[in-house]
Amino acid sequence: MVEAVPMPLRRRWRVHLFAAAVVLAVVTAARAQDYNNGGGGGDDDDENDKPQFKAQEACNGAFLSYTFMERTKEYPHLKNATAQAYAFKAQATVLNAMTEDLKAWQMFVGFQHKEILVSVGGAVLLDGTDFPANVSGGATFAGYPMADLLNSIETAGDMTQIQVQIDITGTQFGIKPPGMPMPKTIKLANPGFRCPAPTHKDSVMYVCCVKDPTFKTKKANSTRYLPRQKGDLTIAYDVLQAFGNKYMAQVTIDNWSPIGRLDNWNLTWEWKRGEFIENMRGAYTLLKEGPACVYSPAASYYKDFDFTPVYSCEKRPVIVDLPPEREKDTAVGNLRFCCKNGTLLPPTMDESKSRAMFQLTVYKLPPDLNRTALYPPQNWKIAGKLNPHYVCGQPIRVSPMEFPDPTGLMSSTPAVASWQVACNITRPKKRASKCCVSFSAYYNDSTVPCNTCACGCGGNDTAMCNQNAHPILLPSEAMLVPFDNRTAKARAWAKIKHWRVPNPMPCGDNCGLSINWHVMNNYKSGWSVRLTIFNWQDYTFKDWFAAVTMGDHYSGYENVYSFNGTRMGAPFNNTIFMQGLPGLAYLEPITDGKTPDDPRVPGKQQSVISFKKKDAPNINIPKGEGFPKRVYFDGEECALPETIPRVSSARRRSGPASLLHLVTGAAIIMIVAVVDSFCL
Repeated sequence: MVEAVPMPLRRRWRVHLFAAAVVLAVVTAARAQDYNNGGGGGDDDDENDKPQFKAQEACNGAFLSYTFMERTKEYPHLKNATAQAYAFKAQATVLNAMTEDLKAWQMFVGFQHKEILVSVGGAVLLDGTDFPANVSGGATFAGYPMADLLNSIETAGDMTQIQVQIDITGTQFGIKPPGMPMPKTIKLANPGFRCPAPTHKDSVMYVCCVKDPTFKTKKANSTRYLPRQKGDLTIAYDVLQAFGNKYMAQVTIDNWSPIGRLDNWNLTWEWKRGEFIENMRGAYTLLKEGPACVYSPAASYYKDFDFTPVYSCEKRPVIVDLPPEREKDTAVGNLRFCCKNGTLLPPTMDESKSRAMFQLTVYKLPPDLNRTALYPPQNWKIAGKLNPHYVCGQPIRVSPMEFPDPTGLMSSTPAVASWQVACNITRPKKRASKCCVSFSAYYNDSTVPCNTCACGCGGNDTAMCNQNAHPILLPSEAMLVPFDNRTAKARAWAKIKHWRVPNPMPCGDNCGLSINWHVMNNYKSGWSVRLTIFNWQDYTFKDWFAAVTMGDHYSGYENVYSFNGTRMGAPFNNTIFMQGLPGLAYLEPITDGKTPDDPRVPGKQQSVISFKKKDAPNINIPKGEGFPKRVYFDGEECALPETIPRVSSARRRSGPASLLHLVTGAAIIMIVAVVDSFCL
């Protein structure tokens, strides 16, 4: 038997040391594994490494962050870096680090690189702009489907309830890699919060917005809902009945603006969860596509459902009001405040016509098949014939609307759930108006016409004219004929005045309605104006109204003679509101001339407005102080001319023209126009 050779002491010490190291490594790994299983580990280490981690931990408010993720060059590939387009992805977060809920959160991102958003996840654009959306001036995001962020205390720190993540995809311009195309700023847009300048580190921007202690809040209600908003126009979305796979809702539109109105209103929204409208009362969808619904996602779930009578499966349905003759129709009408052909008047004109109402039955899709899974549509828009441009916010959850008992008892019944959409009037952009104004005065024989392309230019309209040229001054009689019939008169007038005629001629204003403001006279104790409204459309304006905002000399307003004129209060100070007298509430459409060769004749309404100088003795009419600052028609702000009539040097030297001079001038214009028409 061979005996084992004993291991040397030094080698035996190395083996024991190696075994101890192995045991120590195993124990350490086991402890680390137990720690990770308990909720910590690598993910937390990654979070701790983020530059915003310390600021987020110290925030006692709403913590916002914006992280630029990546971008790739888009076609076409250009050498000019400022014109090169890049597809980018970014991620924004809103974390509620307060002890109270953050209701209807709104985050503003100050984009500054001509960004065009293509898609947004976890939120929607507050103004409801359709994608692709140009947000080069910045964009405000609102929560959907999670509009409210709960507090950490009542949710045990559940990040899915206290934080929202916004995934942004779009196109941007002008920053060549490796530059970081970051926004100018980020902030919480909710009122009552203060946001310092954000911190910017590499591709991350973050800020902690805290409550403003000086902000005066309204008396808090006893519910957890936000108070109802104020706006020029508000829309209520009230769920009256809720079932497992469907619900019945009522939509109420209220016009609160003293100068806002809608004619033939069209209401649109966007379904986000596959809903469809099965039935309606008080309104209808322009496209009633029941048979087409069999190809929609709803048909794959409701396999035995008869889609023939369904109103709409469109993601963005267009809803319009019923005509008055359907008001008592028990099948589609018979609903209070419905059936006015889409007319919403200011409450100051007729309060009974300032509200519209309709009801609809909405079917839902999985996973929303329970009574409490209720989501309103998003991206609301409303527009009319010749009316203001409304920008609507996203719906916010408000306290349930209470409805009186239909049997006449003193009890009331609350809605299952209620949301409110607030819409406000915005001033039209340049060349995007729907009406325009021309100026004329007794001291100048030329009329300043509407601006070139005041209501837009495009397509073939600019093929034979110059859309960038200033309009040519015209004789007063040229304002009585359509623009297409003014060319000869304009050329003749320019020859008499020795003005250069541009080639090509300026384009027209392209407005379906125009207003002429003519300063008639100026005497010692007062002055007067003649206001003329021209309708160039094949459309009758019923219950029309106009409003004129004057300058500092508004206090001298005396009377409107052929219209019903009243002074308006705040916020429309210095404004005169005018509407047709009984029997004159219709502005007739354009009609044909007496013969086929005669120009068409516009519908017209006219009145004289008088002013006194007692309260404004220093008004200087010849210097142009008799012209308005703003003019409205049916709520739409009309485009004003870029210049005003000035006192001509000839008139200053010779004084008022005699009747002989006027007759002679008119005869010369007619002769030159005839000769010029033959030359054309």
